[in-house]
Amino acid sequence: MQAMIPFPDLSPEIFSFTLFGMEFALRWYAIAYIAGLVIGWRVVVATVRRQSLWSDDSPPLNDKQVDDLLFWVILGVILGGRLGFVLFYQPAYYLQNPAEILMVWQGGMSFHGGLLGVVAVNFLFAARHGIRPLSLADVMCMVAPIGILFGRLANFVNAELWGRPTDLPWGVVFPGAAAQDCAGVLTLCARHPSQLYEALLEGLLLGAVLLWLAYRRGALRMPGFVSGVFLIGYGLARFIVEFARQADAQFISADNPMGHAVEFGPVGLSMGQLLSLPMIAVGLGLIALARRHQAPNRS
Repeated sequence: MQAMIPFPDLSPEIFSFTLFGMEFALRWYAIAYIAGLVIGWRVVVATVRRQSLWSDDSPPLNDKQVDDLLFWVILGVILGGRLGFVLFYQPAYYLQNPAEILMVWQGGMSFHGGLLGVVAVNFLFAARHGIRPLSLADVMCMVAPIGILFGRLANFVNAELWGRPTDLPWGVVFPGAAAQDCAGVLTLCARHPSQLYEALLEGLLLGAVLLWLAYRRGALRMPGFVSGVFLIGYGLARFIVEFARQADAQFISADNPMGHAVEFGPVGLSMGQLLSLPMIAVGLGLIALARRHQAPNRS
């Protein structure tokens, strides 16, 4: 008999109440966003106060600018994440239902879109305050895995973005008819807990590597290096996990009902993998640029 793990008794809502005929709820996903932003903000504050971590002992921004940056990052994450989901994953649907684009509470956010939103924030904020863009990007990328970790854990609690069917002993039986639709292969459909794979790789492991590079290896003295490692690390982790992650419904063809191989083109890449390849390429370029920038200092 196949070993499988039943989904724990978790609710996506911490609590809910009705006021004046309207229902309000506090969800774990919202708490994940808030926790990631607040903890990341405090880590950035602590990092810019450590002058020895920076080239010429000169942090790129001060405490007040870090506080201002938090608001900008929130806008970048929300607007970029939502627009990325609309454009990358369901453009046809939202073209027919444009009013729903702003309905963020219904769900639908893209990490790659949120990343582009934060990139835009990086350049706008740096230009406005006269800050080195690459150093600003480094400090934001250094703490990004904190938010990713909490976000992926919230995905698991919400029983969403689960993986493909598996007979491995740690397969999880997620609730809901969609999660149990395994083309009649199994009575109970166990799936990869791909949210936890991503939390471990993109969040915990990548975050530990970036903090180690920043605090132990002097990586913040090479503008662009931490950003490059983040882009490569996330891109590789996401590319690998996509092999276990269920394809989005709109990308599953009639001859691919279980969300396995081919989604785009002859090489069979998923949307997540396609969007991760430019991240890896840009990351390699940033590392090369950072190392070349530091080359004269090592002679």
